[in-house]
Amino acid sequence: MPTPGTPQPPIEARPLPSPEARPGPKENVAVAGLMESARGDAAAGRLPNAAASLERALRLEPRNPRLWQELARVRLKQGDFVQAENLAARSNSYAGSDSGLRAENARIIEQARAGRR
Repeated sequence: MPTPGTPQPPIEARPLPSPEARPGPKENVAVAGLMESARGDAAAGRLPNAAASLERALRLEPRNPRLWQELARVRLKQGDFVQAENLAARSNSYAGSDSGLRAENARIIEQARAGRR
């Protein structure tokens, strides 16, 4: 923490945490912790635990498109293709103009449809 009166570098020069490490604009600390826990569980193959964490986070922030997307990814890994597609579509309904989020949702939907064939 800088001491009072010490000049700080301009905002442009300060490093930012990676996007994965910082919560989105509407995510609170509890939601960010649940998301991190879910990602760890999913990476370790504990998909039911990951889904449970994401469902808890969605009770806190039901309009968070990243949570819906992450749950869609988990359902896709579980082979629940209908649910994965529906969750990705729900994520899109809250995504606003976030084209990156929408593009990833489109990939999830495409994979879910391919999995149903």
